[in-house]
Amino acid sequence: MPAAVRRLDPILIDRIAAGEVVERPAAAVKELVENAIDAGASRIEVVLGEGGRGLIRVTDDGAGMGPDDLALAIERHATSKLPDEDLTQISTLGFRGEALPSIAAVARLAIATRAQGAENGWSIAVDAGHVGPVKPASLMRGTRVEVRDLFYATPARLKFLKSDRAEAQAVAGIVKRLAMARPDIRFALAGEGTAGFDYAAASADAAGLLTRLGQILGADFRDNAVEIAAERHGIRLAGFAGLPTFHRATSTEQYLFVNGRPVRDKLLLGAIRAAYADYLPGGRYPVLALFVALEPRAVDVNVHPAKAEVRFRDGGAVRGLIVGSLRERLAIDGIRATSTGGLRTIDRLAARMPAASGGWAGQRAAAAWDWRRSPAAPTGGLAETGAAAREAGFAQPDLGYDAAPAARMAEVEAGPDAALDHMLGAARAQLHETYIVAQTGDGIVIVDQHAAHERLVYERLKRQRAENAIARQMLLIPAVVELDEASVARLVEAAPLLAPLGLALEGFGPGAVAVSEVPAAVGGDDVVALVRDLADSLEEWGGPLALERAADHVLATFACHHSVRAGRRLRPEEMNALLREMEATPGSGQCNHGRPTYVELKLGDIERLFGRK
Repeated sequence: MPAAVRRLDPILIDRIAAGEVVERPAAAVKELVENAIDAGASRIEVVLGEGGRGLIRVTDDGAGMGPDDLALAIERHATSKLPDEDLTQISTLGFRGEALPSIAAVARLAIATRAQGAENGWSIAVDAGHVGPVKPASLMRGTRVEVRDLFYATPARLKFLKSDRAEAQAVAGIVKRLAMARPDIRFALAGEGTAGFDYAAASADAAGLLTRLGQILGADFRDNAVEIAAERHGIRLAGFAGLPTFHRATSTEQYLFVNGRPVRDKLLLGAIRAAYADYLPGGRYPVLALFVALEPRAVDVNVHPAKAEVRFRDGGAVRGLIVGSLRERLAIDGIRATSTGGLRTIDRLAARMPAASGGWAGQRAAAAWDWRRSPAAPTGGLAETGAAAREAGFAQPDLGYDAAPAARMAEVEAGPDAALDHMLGAARAQLHETYIVAQTGDGIVIVDQHAAHERLVYERLKRQRAENAIARQMLLIPAVVELDEASVARLVEAAPLLAPLGLALEGFGPGAVAVSEVPAAVGGDDVVALVRDLADSLEEWGGPLALERAADHVLATFACHHSVRAGRRLRPEEMNALLREMEATPGSGQCNHGRPTYVELKLGDIERLFGRK
């Protein structure tokens, strides 16, 4: 006989519901900190014990509560954040009214609070769902929530928690995300298992946001980020995005917010991938923090128990705004080289100085050497010293083409001084027939000639495709490329996509394709290698891509095969022409694979290396 239907005990209901809201200590901290933000706090402090399972204490200076509100706050489905019960007008981070009772059902909860202007504060304690009376308490304005022995009432849940350190790091990640959304609030975290932090409040404008992001993501991000600000159809996008050459191996440092709420939304992540598709290689991810703001009615934040996902009424408009804004800004700032190149290069070189000298870092620390006191220090200016050396017969050796390979260098006649005013300066030499060395007004630039030309050719082909003007060249004798049957099938299937891009091919038996036309930009380059690379790319995609993205990938492959190769000697005018075209080409700071095309060293950095500073 089946068991009779009965109502569950209210405390058991709360413990079951807690499984949806409170999965681990980080989830509890998220709910409590969001409550503090909604209460108008300007200072939020979080203290952990045993990674949060032993103690979570969240203290804020927000609005606080009176005794009646405090008693209702620990009841299920009680909230002050839905005054008109309209779920389409949610303007706060929390609204469900489940966090406090869910936490109280599986732990020991104590709340002390004092409203602004109240004579005294009030406190309440809940032990695994058993509610105590509301009592007077001594407290400054704001609220203090203490959670002790998390999940002690549901021991099975404890088995699924990780180490104290791992749980503490998860808490730190949650608090940092919330701190990004509100740079005008001071956030502090302390406790076992985490190094802790204390982020001072900053202004609520873009400068304050960048300051907060620099505190969390590091000074490198601050130096290599560009501001994003756009608005379309009532949707606003703001934040900062890292340069394409500033990327990571995972997407964990992509921070997304919708109306101030941290989310991990597939639509937003896909838009970011599309925006950076032309700049990053596979498996690399940009670093950014983007904030989407729109009318509450245009987004549903009630589709996930932890409110980690959202659903947009017009997802296409949101995606289009993100993709368009990022692409536009990257096209403008993509020529910039990451600041991590020059300074880190200097640091690495300094670290490699002979051990006997202790490296420049050691010498600076000991303050035992100064180049100005050296017997070889010049008494006059550099120009005067150079002239004296020439008069004395100490001319520099001729490092011509007959020199050893390691020292081979193509000298470039010094151009007019006006060329130094250009961003990438004037070409002075070609090293190892691979790198162009240019002099700028305040330093030097080293350019990877293949990576730079690859980007230039790619952008040129894209412009021609947009104008339906990709020039093509018919081969006098079709090139037959032998491949395995699977690769042939993929290429033949993709033939309609390749034809408008200037590559005409068809099947030539079970294991080969015949190529009759190629893009004029590729010309007489190795057609066999080009087709084989395309076949490998089609296999790597693993499925159909959007037509535009697939076409971009094909053009990038064309560009890679046509670009100036490492090992090719360039004439001075060719090098300078390459520098000038880089300055005028969007995204020329990195090649199609996400590698930097040039590294800049300021004169001050070079002087540091030689101990002049």
